[in-house]
Amino acid sequence: MRERLAPECYTGQMNVRRLLALVGACGVAVVALTGCSAESGTAVTESSTTAPSTTERTTTATTTAVTETETGSEPYRAETLLVSGSTDRVDYDVEIPQISGGDPAVVDEFNESTRAALQDLIDGPGTERYTLSTGTHEVTRIGEHVVAGLLVTSYNMNPPGAHPTAIVSTVAVNTDDATPITLQDLFPDLQAGLDRLSEQSALLLPETAAGPDYVAEGIAPEEINFANWLPTPEGMEIHFGDYQVGPHAIGLVTVTVPWDDLDDVMDPAIVPVVSS
Repeated sequence: MRERLAPECYTGQMNVRRLLALVGACGVAVVALTGCSAESGTAVTESSTTAPSTTERTTTATTTAVTETETGSEPYRAETLLVSGSTDRVDYDVEIPQISGGDPAVVDEFNESTRAALQDLIDGPGTERYTLSTGTHEVTRIGEHVVAGLLVTSYNMNPPGAHPTAIVSTVAVNTDDATPITLQDLFPDLQAGLDRLSEQSALLLPETAAGPDYVAEGIAPEEINFANWLPTPEGMEIHFGDYQVGPHAIGLVTVTVPWDDLDDVMDPAIVPVVSS
């Protein structure tokens, strides 16, 4: 997403930047999680929305939390969906976060948002061929008022380039009203919120793999730089993409900004939702 590109990777990485811009423009949000990897196979269905060879397989993961809905007490269940296929220039075999149970409107919003995030990568701009594969998929959080998922997709040129690049996509949905949570929802004055995230990231990044020489452009107070965040009880977990705040060698970088450090720029009504 940033500079510091090796000459042999430059063309491919520019494509990744455009793909990342596409994902960021969708306005999806985020969540960090662990511990939903126990899987059992369920149904296999054919998808007609991408290519004839596309198949989707859903696997049920262990439930990470129980959230009662207005209509009953059925819990949300964390699952994954394998989406495989090929277009005229993109091959893909990616597992994406999905949920079931709970409020059907929430389930539809979450599941369609994660599918759309992957579809944006498949439909990315340019003419070069590339492949998308699963990087990290077992990250789904089910809170009292929020469900969220993190998808890390591995991008590589086809034929393969020097190094694959990780692309981060995130989704967060308010389970109270089945609506996505965006940066604008968090910050009534969006620019003030972005300024604060930039300031806090500058304090936290030196303690990460990015170190004190992190790429400052990667935390400029712009929406695309903070599009990939995950709500956690502790704070706003921000996921920086490959090349965004440092060289490719350090991989993805994550910092968590405590909610207390954002309380004066956040909408008070959204705080109990994202921190649940």
